[in-house]
Amino acid sequence: MKKFFSDKKKARGFKEFLYITPFLVLVLVFSYYPLYGWVYAFFDYRPPFPLTKETFVGLKWFQTMVGNEVRIKQLLMVLRNTFAMSGINLLFSWFPMIFAVFLNEIKCTPFKKVVQTVTTLPNFISWVLVYSIAYSVFNSTGVVNSIGMSLGLIEEPVMFLQSPDHIWFKMWLWNTWKNAGWAAIMYIAAISGIDEELIEAAKVDGASRMQTIWYITIPSILPTYFVLVMLNLANFLSNGMEQFYVFQNAFNKESIQVLDLYVYNLAMGNGGYSLSTAISIFKSIVSVVLLCATNKASKLIRGEGFI
Repeated sequence: MKKFFSDKKKARGFKEFLYITPFLVLVLVFSYYPLYGWVYAFFDYRPPFPLTKETFVGLKWFQTMVGNEVRIKQLLMVLRNTFAMSGINLLFSWFPMIFAVFLNEIKCTPFKKVVQTVTTLPNFISWVLVYSIAYSVFNSTGVVNSIGMSLGLIEEPVMFLQSPDHIWFKMWLWNTWKNAGWAAIMYIAAISGIDEELIEAAKVDGASRMQTIWYITIPSILPTYFVLVMLNLANFLSNGMEQFYVFQNAFNKESIQVLDLYVYNLAMGNGGYSLSTAISIFKSIVSVVLLCATNKASKLIRGEGFI
């Protein structure tokens, strides 16, 4: 009898493993197989020639990152932009949580669904379309400048998109507009898991809606918030490239170029494939170290890690 249940349990475990096999294959193909490309960092690669015809240079490109004053200056500028934009995202990481809390407090269900839909939809449009919207609204001949000039509020167009002024904050605003609604979904799910008896007991004790939010709702979703903050810390050097690629121009390039965009421009613009690969390897190693450090900090602070 024990053998029967044991065999049945093994069969069920194997069946459940088959369910996740396609996802494991996707992870291997798109996340681990590309790591083979790291080999280009150790060759003087020039497309379209194969690696077998290229010269093996060892750690030459890693030494170039720290041995060339011009390259060091560029990297410092890029790291400054990367740290600034990641820092701003961390500083305002509470915004989707607060948005979810107040969205949950809307009692009119149709209005609540409209707000949630409108704020979530931007997540599903590409950054190219986002820039098209920004260009139509904030270009020198766009809606804002046209209305401002027609009303006599400004004498000449304001260069919202071309100007490097406050570019980090403007990038955060666009990123928040695009992703806040989607990020709030996780907090809404966490709020739905709060025990209703706690809320009912608070109402019986005479707690106001703000007191219920402050003493029950927010403390209940703080674990979710801390996990997401830890994950953001682990990805501190990863800002993505698409947003900054479409918004960059000759005027704001020095202030908007983050590490991911710098690697792309270095490879595609200057043909520095080997050097850009070396920088990507360095970034990946630092990200893994940050992930392990934040997981350790999570265990010390919260008593449990997230990996």
